[in-house]
Amino acid sequence: MGAASKVIHIILRVFEVICSVIVLGLVARFLHLVSQAGVSADSRIVYAIVTASISTLFALVFIAPFIYAYLAFPMDAILFVMWIVVFGLLTSRTGSAMCNASWYWNYWGYYWGGWWRVPDLTVWDRGYGGCASWRAVLAFSFLAAMAYLVSAILGAVVVHRYRRKNSPVTTRDISAPIPQSPATGRPETAQVHDPRAPPSAPAQQTMGTAVDV
Repeated sequence: MGAASKVIHIILRVFEVICSVIVLGLVARFLHLVSQAGVSADSRIVYAIVTASISTLFALVFIAPFIYAYLAFPMDAILFVMWIVVFGLLTSRTGSAMCNASWYWNYWGYYWGGWWRVPDLTVWDRGYGGCASWRAVLAFSFLAAMAYLVSAILGAVVVHRYRRKNSPVTTRDISAPIPQSPATGRPETAQVHDPRAPPSAPAQQTMGTAVDV
């Protein structure tokens, strides 16, 4: 693990915490207002706050640039998918109309501004008080997804290099030449000595030695 990967890891984790906390705070405030109005919460908003809560806890636990934090890259990939789902589900509520959509006027903007407390209220009296918060939820949901995607890629690369560097060598280097016997010119093979075998007799001298008869 190099210094660059550690710095990038910490920056990503801090950014993930920031994005998750912003979404968590905005959605939690909206759910509090909805509960005061006595109406049911949108299931997509509930999914968003659950994802933001898990994301915040995960980023805080694995913020230190140790190897176990990089080993958690599958969870980074899962959180990337969860945030993309959050962004897609929430965006589908308003579409390209954003703060001019009917869902925004009748749900997010209505309860965010506390307009249920005002009797005889017209649509034009509400304004766009909750538009900035809604845009912020969408924006930081997308940014959180991208941050977790980069974290997953970084973790996978670091873990791959770490395992390759620390894994024992199990195979012979095929680029190294195979030693050959100078007598036969064939590749040498290792000979295994059997301790149970009887010692071999010394070779007879046949050349340059007189033999007694």
